[in-house]
Amino acid sequence: MFYKKIKFILYIFLFYQIPVFSQSASFDNFDSKNLSRYFSGIVAHQNKDNTKALSFFNTSKVLINKHDPYFKRYIYSLVLENKINQAIYLIKNNKSEDNLNFFDAHFLLIIDSIKKNDLDYAYNQIIKISELFKNDKFNLAILESLKQYIYVFKEKKFLRNKKNFGTLSIISETFQLCYLNDEKTENYFLNLINDIDGDYTRYNFFYLSYLIENNEFAKVKQLINDIEYINTTLLLSQAKSWIENGDHQKFKSVFSCKSHNDIISEFIFLISNLYSSDDNFDKSNFYLNLANFLNPRFIFNLSLVAENQFLNNEFIKAKQTLKNFKKEDKFYFWYRIKKEAQIIAKERNKKESVNYITSHFKKIDKLNDKILFDLANFLRNSKEYKKAINYYTEILNSSTHSAEIKSEIYYRRGSSYERIGNYEKADKDLIESLKINPDDAYVLNYLAYSWLERDYKIDEALEMLIKAYNMESDDPYIIDSIGWAYYLIKDYLNAERFLKRAVELMPDDPTVNDHYGDILWKLDRKIQARYFWNNVLEMKDLEEAMRKNIHKKMVNGLISS
Repeated sequence: MFYKKIKFILYIFLFYQIPVFSQSASFDNFDSKNLSRYFSGIVAHQNKDNTKALSFFNTSKVLINKHDPYFKRYIYSLVLENKINQAIYLIKNNKSEDNLNFFDAHFLLIIDSIKKNDLDYAYNQIIKISELFKNDKFNLAILESLKQYIYVFKEKKFLRNKKNFGTLSIISETFQLCYLNDEKTENYFLNLINDIDGDYTRYNFFYLSYLIENNEFAKVKQLINDIEYINTTLLLSQAKSWIENGDHQKFKSVFSCKSHNDIISEFIFLISNLYSSDDNFDKSNFYLNLANFLNPRFIFNLSLVAENQFLNNEFIKAKQTLKNFKKEDKFYFWYRIKKEAQIIAKERNKKESVNYITSHFKKIDKLNDKILFDLANFLRNSKEYKKAINYYTEILNSSTHSAEIKSEIYYRRGSSYERIGNYEKADKDLIESLKINPDDAYVLNYLAYSWLERDYKIDEALEMLIKAYNMESDDPYIIDSIGWAYYLIKDYLNAERFLKRAVELMPDDPTVNDHYGDILWKLDRKIQARYFWNNVLEMKDLEEAMRKNIHKKMVNGLISS
């Protein structure tokens, strides 16, 4: 009994240490068993174990009408588990209006009304709640953009005096024009796709869909001919494959500009992508599930769900999500195989991972260079450099590629040669890459650093690194390389200046910390040097050769050369 009381007191203490609960609703009718479950749900939620969190929340539903944070977390967990209709039902039937004063609840009601074609309710709801979130600029931009969309759907014309949100507004206007089948649609798509200030290649897919819907097949063919498999996106590779096989109906089966659900689904995907790029994977999946709720036919967005789950180490969920990609969609099925192989590497080992992907690769009919390139890159990342080299060579010999692609393949094959110590062929490929693109900062850096490690052409390597740095002054790898070059020519003050910045940018990189320790030693800052060397020893996945070398330096310091 004593331990039960202690456990309950601990829960109460921990519960009220979390700021969001410090002014919560009454717990007069809430027993210790339910509180224990709810607290367990909070812990699971904060540890990103949403399935477990939802399980605990389901066993403490007495809090639905009594505690605002509980209801908010419960709704959020339901959406993450793709139980969106259940989340909407609970919001609609909630007895406490106070519980609904959070953005996700209102947003779900708006999405539900859009799906059910109740555009009047959606529009009025947006106007009603915009005042509540006027200080939240991001959510206000979402609401305002939705309002503009819904007005177009309702009135078949643009809203006057609308707010401008830069690129977000340009994307929105493009899809709104597409919905209206306005003659300016094509120009808007072309301006968006060709915008040099960002990467909007995804919208080629929707432009193709628009052209096909309007029977503009000559323009479709011209656009597809300009797309190369190797350097385009997964979505466009799949689109190119459909068109080459004469399967234009696939576009209509997954997306239509005439469907307001499809258009809003794509808008929500954009929001999701913004969260994913900020490493907020749960929030990204929240919006991805809502995008899928509106347009479940566009399964290709699930690749981002799988990516987020993989980055969150939710491998069981990722494998389940990947099952949505079938053999008939060749490139997404190949993406599934690659991602499953990556999961095997995480859960088991790299050898099994390589065996898995190569065995599936051998079963593929009509191989193309993108799949060969992907496999070569996978093998290179798995340190199977000789096998990777064979596939890079096969691609170079297979057909005519653009200069840009050749430059990239020479770089990747050259770096593979360098990793197995074949420096003659490595230098030849890397120099060939630079002949095609002499301003590629990353190839300049790779070749120069390779020379530094071999104590070869140090002055020329430094010149290349200065050129690379002038082009990419915020890249930590280039900063590390140029710092190390200064170290090798015994300019320790300049070396320290660059390596200090590299450590600030990449505090968990073993090579950068090792280099910085060496420089500090040369500057007679030996206590600090040992501190950074010791940092390296505490890092995961440290190569054994580096570990042994640093152990020697910890004992003996740097032996003067």
